[in-house]
Amino acid sequence: MRILKAVLGSAVMFLAASALAAGAPPPAHPTGAPAGGHVGPVNAKPPPAGAPKGNAGGAGKAEVTWWGHAAFIVKSPGGAIIAIDPWLQNPRAPQGAPQPDALDAILVTHAHSDHVGNTLDLATKTQATVVGSYELIAQLGVAKGNGLNAGGSMRIKDVTITAVPAVHSSGYVANPADQTAKPVYGGAPLGYIIAIDHGTTLYHAGDTDYFAGMSYIAERFKPTVAMLPIGGQYTMDPMGAAYAAKALKVKTVVPMHFGTFPALSGTPADLTAAIKTVHATSKVEELQPGVATWL
Repeated sequence: MRILKAVLGSAVMFLAASALAAGAPPPAHPTGAPAGGHVGPVNAKPPPAGAPKGNAGGAGKAEVTWWGHAAFIVKSPGGAIIAIDPWLQNPRAPQGAPQPDALDAILVTHAHSDHVGNTLDLATKTQATVVGSYELIAQLGVAKGNGLNAGGSMRIKDVTITAVPAVHSSGYVANPADQTAKPVYGGAPLGYIIAIDHGTTLYHAGDTDYFAGMSYIAERFKPTVAMLPIGGQYTMDPMGAAYAAKALKVKTVVPMHFGTFPALSGTPADLTAAIKTVHATSKVEELQPGVATWL
């Protein structure tokens, strides 16, 4: 058993930073960032094996799997399977884990390549509906697309998905391997409310800073779990995320968009400390890539 643990413990969770929407790896920028995105990769930790964490007995809980960076797969009790910002080949993605064979929807928060990621491949394979800003859906040219703007909603099985604002930029490059390509406007950046009937309401904030409208999101949608970026530089840092958690009044914060590249230096420990500083009550739930957790 000790030998087996040693072998498993030596695995390195590092995949090449591929950001092409079609899945092929683009050459890095001089800084090491993918086109339209960010800076220099880090090694990922191997995910622990086992069944989904947490208590699956509660009605309406979602099975949430983090794929590193801002990528998640969410499964609802009613059978909806939803991918969010599916850059499934990011440096922190679980090595060797099979990509989903079935999806009902793919939610893309904005047009940067580290969030569009593998959307086109997954949409072709699964025939999922791709959801994003009106302009981004037009740029992607997918067979099944649903262009939403902030305030727009759609239903998938037992889930209501609503687009909400985010404070960021959004430029689309069809071929990130072309280092001379200039991004075209990809529509306004978005976050998403994923409300399960009689159960969990998730808020994926996308790439954003804290903004006053988060109080409106709290009042109207009452999210119980918020996936918040904490890396800094391109999004809010841990202190900004702590203020966001306080405004959102969420029970649980799942940190994301950190540690993928050296520039994204915020950590879950920093977030925990910042939440105490601002006297928020949210609990930080640090997910491990590839490990399903009930939320």
